[in-house]
Amino acid sequence: MEPPVEPRARRLFGGSARALGDLATSPFRADRDRIVGSPFFTRLGGVTQVISPGGSGLLVHNRLTHSLKVAQVARAIAERLTADDWQRDLVEKLGGCDPDVVEAAALAHDLGHPPFGHLGERVLDRLARHRLGLTDGFEGNAQSYRIVTSTEIRGAATTGLDLTAAVRAAMLKYPWTRLDHPDPHPRLMDPPPRGASAPPDDPESGSAKFGAYRTELDDLRQARAPFAGRIADWQQTVEASVMDTADDIAYAIHDVEDFYRVGVLQQGAVAAELMAWQREGASLRAITDAALTASARRPGAAIERLRRQLHHKDGWIAADDAFAAAVEHVREELVEGLLALPFDGSIEAEQYVARFSARWTTRLVDAITVVEAPSMRSGHVLLAPAQWHEVQVLKFVHHRFVLARPDLALHQRGQARLLGTLVEALLEWLLDPEEESRLPRRLHDLVELAEAELHPRTPDRIGKARGRAIVDFVAQLTDGQAVAMLDALSGRSGALWTDAFVL
Repeated sequence: MEPPVEPRARRLFGGSARALGDLATSPFRADRDRIVGSPFFTRLGGVTQVISPGGSGLLVHNRLTHSLKVAQVARAIAERLTADDWQRDLVEKLGGCDPDVVEAAALAHDLGHPPFGHLGERVLDRLARHRLGLTDGFEGNAQSYRIVTSTEIRGAATTGLDLTAAVRAAMLKYPWTRLDHPDPHPRLMDPPPRGASAPPDDPESGSAKFGAYRTELDDLRQARAPFAGRIADWQQTVEASVMDTADDIAYAIHDVEDFYRVGVLQQGAVAAELMAWQREGASLRAITDAALTASARRPGAAIERLRRQLHHKDGWIAADDAFAAAVEHVREELVEGLLALPFDGSIEAEQYVARFSARWTTRLVDAITVVEAPSMRSGHVLLAPAQWHEVQVLKFVHHRFVLARPDLALHQRGQARLLGTLVEALLEWLLDPEEESRLPRRLHDLVELAEAELHPRTPDRIGKARGRAIVDFVAQLTDGQAVAMLDALSGRSGALWTDAFVL
């Protein structure tokens, strides 16, 4: 008879194909090493965070550097929580929080992001559902989970990375499928958890964000099984909540850094918006939503819309006093601080950026707390109200003064067209009976994998397998590989051996 396993150890190791072994040797460090050693992690260096890595003329964050920073912040949060006696007791009651687990999950959380970042995610989802007939479509988080459980190859079998249950559970920011797990589905709750709502323009499509495709549902259930009775079926584990919060913190800070360096964030424009709202907030609050929309170009109107959106979506935490204080703090730190001097590439300028980043990271990590019964819109790990509002304002600056720019939109529309054309070209190639023996080996393998996952009586099983294989294949490309592959398939490339055939 096997000796009994202490519950904490069972949770930590449960689900892994590896034996429990010596507790002194953390299997989560092995998980981390497997993730970092994966080619899917390496490729993130060539995948867009906000703009393509080669598109700015300067070094900006890509998905690899973003993942490294999320891992750094996540580990800092986990270590802080486990150092506090009161919070540590509550964390253990909820299932535990191991710094190695959250670091590994943070490193893996973006493995499934396709070329061109969130734009590529939206385009592939639309093509997967409407062109390739895949009900589950495409979702970056679900694709990351698919990679670590099935499409990454180790040895002779396609088994994923063979990660522990705790790390796989910690990757699940959205621990539900698009349409039917758990039951009742989170999108039907009132209010639904963050990310669970269907897109407003496509209410029948299921949740906008989800953590696993139905092909990986059994694995999701097994990874989450050790947490049954501790947290709700739709709720993140504490470790997933830490990773998710760290993702928000890193995103809010380093995107501001990037666009300050590039010269996109200008002090005058940001100051005009924030200070106009501070001067005219009372009159802006008094006008109707329709009038506010009609005066969209009026300084201060955009941030007033943010204030209203926060009350509408997150009334559990949104507060006018905290929002006003956050606007003031961001104005002081960003307008009068970071943006006061243009970035000139000097050592002094780099040190200035580093101090801004370190100061904000420390402020936000120190504001983390754990709650036993969080809002439906929150995880168990969250920022204090003051810092939560500050993150919303920082993200607003990024959305308003970067993502809304026409020049970025022009660039992204071209990338969207490129992905659509690439999917069509690969589908045409896959359907050509004379070319079957000359398909890229990776694409051929992915078709076989997808076909094996589907039930033999699945309608149009071969078609759906081909569709999923194309999506998997394109999602594994870097930005540069996607461009090079389309150039080759369209006859524009004069080179026989190109970056298109790395995979």
